[in-house]
Amino acid sequence: MEQTQAQMLGYVALAMLLGGLVGLDREAARKPAGLRTHMLVSGAAALLVLLGHVMVKNYDTKLASLLTSDPIRIIEAVITGVSFLGAGTIIRNQRGGGQVEGLTTAASLLLAAAIGICIALAQFVLALGLTALVLLVLRLLGHLENRFAEQPVPASPGEERL
Repeated sequence: MEQTQAQMLGYVALAMLLGGLVGLDREAARKPAGLRTHMLVSGAAALLVLLGHVMVKNYDTKLASLLTSDPIRIIEAVITGVSFLGAGTIIRNQRGGGQVEGLTTAASLLLAAAIGICIALAQFVLALGLTALVLLVLRLLGHLENRFAEQPVPASPGEERL
């Protein structure tokens, strides 16, 4: 899979577009990582994987006997970097009884990176499907969670309600 620099730029742009769709949802929910963050994470993931292809191709012809390539390491590095970013979105709300917030946003950042990796590997249908699934999970299931959170918890038999 050999791409020109213009094609690589197109891949990164597509990854950023799909990551941006996920980011729009987080932005609408006023979460710590929104549109721009998701776009940048997805684009960076695609770029790093694409550059890995370029490096392997260049080194395989010049130093083939000295260098072995492991493309999984690039993906591991992306995941490590995104995990660090995601950790920054997770907070413990002391006022809200110590509840942890930001886990879904951290997970959506990780998935935005995975979408970028899919684009870099020319897995376009998978990337589009993942984007649709993420939006479905964030929007539809988010509405369901909110509905359950708004309903009062029924009293147990013999328990008085105040």
